[in-house]
Amino acid sequence: MEVAGAQRVLLSLASYFHRQGYPVQAVFVYDKQGMATQWGEQYPFSVISLGGWKYGGFVLANVMRLLVGLMRLFRLLRKVQVIITFTPDSNLLGLPVAWLAGVPVRFGTHHSHVDNMPRALMWAHGRLTNSAMCTRMICVSDQVRILAIRKEAAQPDKLVVINNGIEMPVTTPVSKEALRVSLGLETGKTLLLTVGRLIPEKGYSYLLEAVHQVGDSQVVLLLVGDGPLRDQLQNKVHELKIDAQVHFLGMRTNIPDLLGVADLFVQSSVSEGQSLALLEAMFAGLPVVATRIDATMDVLEHENNAVLAEPRDAASLAAAIKRTLAEAALRQRIGAAAQQLAQKKYSADAMGAAYTALIEGLQHV
Repeated sequence: MEVAGAQRVLLSLASYFHRQGYPVQAVFVYDKQGMATQWGEQYPFSVISLGGWKYGGFVLANVMRLLVGLMRLFRLLRKVQVIITFTPDSNLLGLPVAWLAGVPVRFGTHHSHVDNMPRALMWAHGRLTNSAMCTRMICVSDQVRILAIRKEAAQPDKLVVINNGIEMPVTTPVSKEALRVSLGLETGKTLLLTVGRLIPEKGYSYLLEAVHQVGDSQVVLLLVGDGPLRDQLQNKVHELKIDAQVHFLGMRTNIPDLLGVADLFVQSSVSEGQSLALLEAMFAGLPVVATRIDATMDVLEHENNAVLAEPRDAASLAAAIKRTLAEAALRQRIGAAAQQLAQKKYSADAMGAAYTALIEGLQHV
């Protein structure tokens, strides 16, 4: 249990099936961020932590916790008809247990390929996909499917593409000016927003260089998220002398409010699966500048619903930002087009309907 992309998709999908009248349980291996009480009160279905790990705990004790947690999972699954697992670890743990418990339909999900993923984990994940324990592996984009075939030797007929879908939370209208003041921002600043973990795949070093190259002290970047590169990125901000233009906001729960106050959403990723932060920006109608990587081009089209720049190229990213900020008509057009696309293709209802169709199709085979 933590505030992250796969967990959000899981809860959106569980909410969809609950609305359709199905009995639903959302089960997590362990509660990493103390979310159990909040999520238990927030959602109308069972939200369960197996207590199968303790973050920072002793390895031997955690092994015992995991074994007990998996035994509990086995008991929970005895009368379940469909299981859908999320994240590679949950796929590798949950699908074999579901197979032993006799669950008829067993779906794993594949959200991205991480370049530094251990080879042993990739091998095991591919073997799981190809085995009888996995009915189908759901890939969130065509690019993820291609990489699963290429990197994990997954059998193509076991892989199905279903796009992520999200539910945008209902929020109370917030004064843009009041929010800017609460963030310590001066009136008249142009706000760029990016959301994601501070990891190499997000390409944030190129984004910081691009902010420097834009050369406008009125342009401010709000960087939401945390991760292992925080100190390194803060040092780069100091080196570039753009301290006044970059705000590290850490983890935030008010992303919709920040989307409402920002002028432009920027995604500088060099590798992605299917970005929920990008989908959120699209739902909000915020104009997007993003890098021209396969996962992004699966969603966005240059000049139609976004302005795309070359990955790992700060100059290209800076030029795209400057151009988009300079052309009000362009911002309005691409923001509206992206919002329309998100509502049609990337809603929780669209995702849930695709899962339902797949389940019903298997029942008729």
